[in-house]
Amino acid sequence: MEITAASVQALRKATGAGMMDCKKALAEAGGNADKATEILRKTGAMKAAKRQDREAREGLVHSYIHMGGKIGVLIELNCETDFVARTEVFQQLAKDLAMHIAASSPDYIRQEDVPAEVLEKEKEIYREQASQSDKPEKVWDKIAEGRLEKFYQEACLLDQPFVKNPDTAVGQLIREVAGKVGENIVIRRFTRFQLGQ
Repeated sequence: MEITAASVQALRKATGAGMMDCKKALAEAGGNADKATEILRKTGAMKAAKRQDREAREGLVHSYIHMGGKIGVLIELNCETDFVARTEVFQQLAKDLAMHIAASSPDYIRQEDVPAEVLEKEKEIYREQASQSDKPEKVWDKIAEGRLEKFYQEACLLDQPFVKNPDTAVGQLIREVAGKVGENIVIRRFTRFQLGQ
């Protein structure tokens, strides 16, 4: 069964869970929104979504050096309490995220961080590419939207497939850890350094 963007958006609005979590739950439930909601409740995605409004001011700054000193990453990962920031699971998440950033080189943390002019330029490029194919004009915008999703997966950290487990998006990984520790977890910022760049 095909999962439409509208059904994913409706489930996301109803549950507050992340887009990738909703899509995965709908696929697992065969498109049934009630079953998908139940799946989200079981995985803790809905609880994590409810926590997103809570302020995360504690946490840590983690550094990671890769490839014999050729790539370095600094990441600020925040949570709600100093207690959680000292836990092994939170510190492992910071390490994994820094390693992921070193390997995948994202440009932005989330989709909302992509400047409007960059998005418009990408859409224009994808629409032009679609116009050069033999597809009818009425589907060009849909083709462009599909390619824009691929752009998000390459450019936005939370949408990227996690390097240690490509079946899981980075945002989903963070929500899973947030569910385990019972606090909101936020990537505040990161910087990636590469020798010669």
